[in-house]
Amino acid sequence: MSTLIGIRGEDDNSIDALYSPAKEKAANRGAYSSRSPLLLRRARQLLGEAKLKLFLGFFALCVLVFVTSRLSSFMGWNPHYPSSVSSPSRGGYTVLINTWKRNSLLKQSVAHYASCSGTEAIHVVWSESDPPSESLKAYLKKIVFYKSQTAQKPNFKFDINEEDNLNNRFKPIEDLKTDAIFSVDDDVIVPCPTLNFAFTVWQSAPFAMVGFVPRIHWLEKAKHGDTYYKYGGWWSVWWMGTYSMVLSKAAFFHRKYLDLYTHKMPSPIHDYVSRERNCEDIAMSLLVANATSAPPIWVKGKIYEIGSSGISSLKEHSEKRNKCLSDFATLYGTIPLLSTNVKAVDARQEWFW
Repeated sequence: MSTLIGIRGEDDNSIDALYSPAKEKAANRGAYSSRSPLLLRRARQLLGEAKLKLFLGFFALCVLVFVTSRLSSFMGWNPHYPSSVSSPSRGGYTVLINTWKRNSLLKQSVAHYASCSGTEAIHVVWSESDPPSESLKAYLKKIVFYKSQTAQKPNFKFDINEEDNLNNRFKPIEDLKTDAIFSVDDDVIVPCPTLNFAFTVWQSAPFAMVGFVPRIHWLEKAKHGDTYYKYGGWWSVWWMGTYSMVLSKAAFFHRKYLDLYTHKMPSPIHDYVSRERNCEDIAMSLLVANATSAPPIWVKGKIYEIGSSGISSLKEHSEKRNKCLSDFATLYGTIPLLSTNVKAVDARQEWFW
């Protein structure tokens, strides 16, 4: 069973209108008051949340209905889907692993996801100059067979690309048997029970992005008066109590978005991602938000990053992401992202219902 908990202000499109206990206390006492340390304010916030959880749980079903109803509207590039798409996802899900010269991590990742009961297929996005070796192919096919705990073993395949391009991770896949795609980096491990729970959340809202890594954006005012977009990581999400994206490094989305990303999204955005070698995940978030006019859904759950730090750990990463948002706003003509503080929680893992 799942619980969806959310609090909204009167203006759903305004980040400032979204209620956040942290923001309220910051407003009342000063965001960086020395008399109210960060941990103390957070402790008070958590105590308030604990008192509210029982009451808010009563409204969980209503919130779920609200979210799914918002996801039924379409705009922008998204054509009308056939009626079959609105039905529950066929079978389980396809795990789409993006990898780059980390075969040891790839082996661990494939072995893990092959063991998850909902996995019907595993596709590896391969963009290296040399194709995967026959020994690597044989090893991974063998490990999929032995690790799978289902009678029908997952199909395993390399999707080989001729060029190194971040857009490759969202190319359409032929002969897919599932509607659900779980996009994941080769160094991210999501425990099978947590992954299967997220899949059930996605089934309730199959046009949404449903993922484990929330991020936020907002408009910032520069000293000279101009405004620009800012990209916020986990600590910004935690402090503000809201988010507007879930990253494709660990997220479910509908297979149709692969086609929309490749064939319908404005080509200048493809060119931008290719040139900057960054922000393909932001582009996908914008595409889904533009198609649904609804926010994503963050699933609370433990995930493990088993690799060394990537580009997100670099000092200039935040500045590049800020620039991506502002540049995409120009290319799109708008930023369709919507903020929310709805969170999907597995009630079996919580103290409070």
